[in-house]
Amino acid sequence: MVQVKICGINSPAAADAVASAGADYAGFVFFPPSPRHVGYGQASSLSTRLRGRCRVVAVVVDATDPEIEAAVNAARPGFLQLHGKESPERVVAIRQRFAVPVIKAISIADKEDLQHAPAFEAVADLLLFDAKAPNNTPRPGGHGAAFDWRLLNGRRLSRPWLLGGGLNPENVVRAIRACDAPGVDCSSGVETAPGLKDPNLIREFIAAARATQFAGAES
Repeated sequence: MVQVKICGINSPAAADAVASAGADYAGFVFFPPSPRHVGYGQASSLSTRLRGRCRVVAVVVDATDPEIEAAVNAARPGFLQLHGKESPERVVAIRQRFAVPVIKAISIADKEDLQHAPAFEAVADLLLFDAKAPNNTPRPGGHGAAFDWRLLNGRRLSRPWLLGGGLNPENVVRAIRACDAPGVDCSSGVETAPGLKDPNLIREFIAAARATQFAGAES
């Protein structure tokens, strides 16, 4: 079954939609420049709401150890997602210090960017291939941009991985089939405005992603 992660959860309605529709992961963004940023109190409340319904992911960007500690204490996540320019060595250090499995995001624009994957494959528990952010933006993700999904077609990885970047209910089936993705990640594609999640779009996205295992050869 295709794994589904909905990122940028910042309201009870979005949390309930994610859980009731059967998402595997719900991501909380701890990064003030993002319109999806959540405070520690809000994250604690939403995490309690989701406990036992899906796995919570705390998303951080080039965060310090004290910042990560605060996010972990608030969200009590099942995973830490490192979405910045963290090195493989930094991934190892974070994983060891906080004893939380790590998702490492790898930004992709062209084939050359995939050369970074093996180093992170060796140290992370799960990989996320996301579209590289536009130049001169403070946020590494959540822009609704996509990359050529076919770059991942036929690539064999020893770790589970998710496909992200520009996915929405209309294109997720095509994206999964383009590279046989075992999982998908969506944030802006289920929003009506930056940071404003739409419960109906969340449900549509999850249903579409899961339907790929039953669909025929044509999208």
